[in-house]
Amino acid sequence: MWKQKAIQVLWIIAGIGVVVLLGAAMQQKSHKTCSDVKIEITGAEEHMFIDEKDIMEILNNGNEVKGKEVAAIDLRKMEEQLEQNPWVKNAELFFDNNRVLTVSIEERQPIARVFTTQGNSFYLDTAGTRLPLSDKLSARVPVFTSFPSDKKIMAQSDSLLLQDVITIGAYIIEDSFWMAQTAQIDITPQSTFELVPVVGNHIVALGKADDLENKLNRLYTFYKEAWLQNGINKYEKLDVQYNNQVVAVKRGSYKTIVDSAKASQVVSDLMNAHAADTTNAISVEAVNRMNNTRRDTVRHVTTPPKPAARANDKPVARPSTSNARPAQPKPPKPQTGNQPRAVLERRN
Repeated sequence: MWKQKAIQVLWIIAGIGVVVLLGAAMQQKSHKTCSDVKIEITGAEEHMFIDEKDIMEILNNGNEVKGKEVAAIDLRKMEEQLEQNPWVKNAELFFDNNRVLTVSIEERQPIARVFTTQGNSFYLDTAGTRLPLSDKLSARVPVFTSFPSDKKIMAQSDSLLLQDVITIGAYIIEDSFWMAQTAQIDITPQSTFELVPVVGNHIVALGKADDLENKLNRLYTFYKEAWLQNGINKYEKLDVQYNNQVVAVKRGSYKTIVDSAKASQVVSDLMNAHAADTTNAISVEAVNRMNNTRRDTVRHVTTPPKPAARANDKPVARPSTSNARPAQPKPPKPQTGNQPRAVLERRN
């Protein structure tokens, strides 16, 4: 009986001792200082947009961490401060047994650089997060131009277009050939994509971002055959939007088609304009005829006809109102020379 009680007392004493030792150890540890800082950055294979110097500036924040008491260091607050940096995807901090502060940073990996129609530019990662440009370096990633919006809160159509940018950028950055062959990718007003190659003076119409692997595989096969046969500079545009085919437009043919379409449109516009002018001219002529008919009708009603002149009618002489004298009769002409001679009668 007394042995059981003794055993219980010993267990209680041992438990109290353990608690005391743990408390003393923790208290001693809390008074100890940070011996060193170890920084590990992962997630960035080629680009280092944030380095150890940037991490230390955030951790110190005006008060150096090394040599500071461990109990006075708020690890959770430091993690939140680090994750406020747009290039930091995740941050984890902890102390090891040697009181070394270990900082584990996961950096965001850009997969595309986007230029908007407003003239702004930013990077994109796989999660669709916009990343600012860096003064340290420029990432070697696919370049997309003519993105229609630079707003953080976008319309649904722009959000879907941004997902297509991520899809194409992620595929190209994983393929060494297309990474070397792609100069830039233009976004058309119809929200389709056109690839501008590094080698070759042509445009590749990709269309939407769907079935991208098959499209680029067809283009790669066409490249091998075209280079061997005719050379790649013979073509002006390559269209891979359609299944199981590549539509190749020879140089100059596309311009001819476009010029023909423009000419047809110009002729159509001229014909429409001529028809409109003819209609207007006919309308104006009809209005003028109506107005002339109306004036003739009014003139016929209001103006009586003049009476016809008679043959026996003579103009009536009106007395003159002037003060002129009446004309004097002319004097008779004197008789000269040729007067009749007297006839003498003879009497027998």
